[in-house]
Amino acid sequence: MSRRPELGPTSRRTERVRVVTTAQTQELDVQPTPLALLLLGREADPKSERGVECPGDLPSPSDPDLVERARAAKEKLGDKVFVLGHHYQRDEVIQFADVTGDSFKLARDAAARPEAEYIVFCGVHFMAESADILTSDDQKVVLPDLAAGCSMADMATAEQVAECWDVLTEAGIAEQVVPVSYMNSSADIKAFTGKHGGTICTSSNAQRALEWAFQQGEKVLFLPDQHLGRNTAVRDMGMSLDDCVVYNPHKPNGGLTAGELRAAKMILWRGHCSVHGRFGLDSVNEVRERIPGVNVLVHPECKHEVVAAADYVGSTEYIIKALEAAPAGSKWAVGTELNLVRRLANRFAPEGKEIVFLDKTVCFCSTMNRIDLPHLVWALESLAEGNLVNRIEVDKETEAFAKLALERMLALP
Repeated sequence: MSRRPELGPTSRRTERVRVVTTAQTQELDVQPTPLALLLLGREADPKSERGVECPGDLPSPSDPDLVERARAAKEKLGDKVFVLGHHYQRDEVIQFADVTGDSFKLARDAAARPEAEYIVFCGVHFMAESADILTSDDQKVVLPDLAAGCSMADMATAEQVAECWDVLTEAGIAEQVVPVSYMNSSADIKAFTGKHGGTICTSSNAQRALEWAFQQGEKVLFLPDQHLGRNTAVRDMGMSLDDCVVYNPHKPNGGLTAGELRAAKMILWRGHCSVHGRFGLDSVNEVRERIPGVNVLVHPECKHEVVAAADYVGSTEYIIKALEAAPAGSKWAVGTELNLVRRLANRFAPEGKEIVFLDKTVCFCSTMNRIDLPHLVWALESLAEGNLVNRIEVDKETEAFAKLALERMLALP
């Protein structure tokens, strides 16, 4: 999730910056935009700052009793609570998860536990939304920190995507376009996809989703991760890079001409994962030089040049299974979130498998890491005391269309 932007070193060079005051803008008959006020620190964005403060005091991170408090609250709740832990969560949180997995697996696991009144989702906002969509009305989904968002999901808003569809309509191609949205998207985007005849995909079944989409239409609008869309189309389905164009929601008409849109097969949204997008070809070359014989294993959210240079490419579940099946003594550089890589390195070290992070720079998923032990303890203790906190609830209309898109994915061969 986007947080309030912080000004970098240039903000200290005030002698070079001409600050326009409110009085000056009034004289010029110019009103400061919400973004300008946000950057100046005079306003907050309620959508991007949701849940920064919890109603009540969080336990101190240094509280030595946090583990015992979490265990006691979970035991008091018993079968009423079901805790989901995404692979990218910290170990301190994962230890309390009833199941671990990727976002879609966890949402389905929640739906398979109808007896659980509370689903505590240790992940990010779009994941909790998906769990609410797939679970019954009697179940309540809780996100321990509402500010745990996803920068990729936030790169495509409902307003931007509606405007994109208008651009496609004006270009005369909307009827030929089938939207395919990655699971890592908001409920609003999933609903848009369902309403316009499209489907959802995961990193595991993106190729099947695209094959289905091209049976329905001539073009695909892929949201919101350009890299997964490009890698699937080019690497897995044999398209060319020229078949792909990138729609930039911050430019008029997406920065594309009507002719470019008509010629494209894949219209990729200009979005990316902040973790996987940081890996570069230099990372691959450096690790091969540093560790002779290393196998490079990356997630398909990585840039195309990284995926093309890797030995193995696959989803989070694929990465885990590949390392499980790897022979003792093998060496691996893994391009995905650091919490998971470190956990896998520790898990397989006794088997003689050397597993390192692909890049030298440490890179956690910062928003996923907002779910820490104090937030989990606060959520569990609140529920144990009968106080429902941080509930994620998708409105019925959005839920209906989003569920339609998800059901199309579940029906894929």
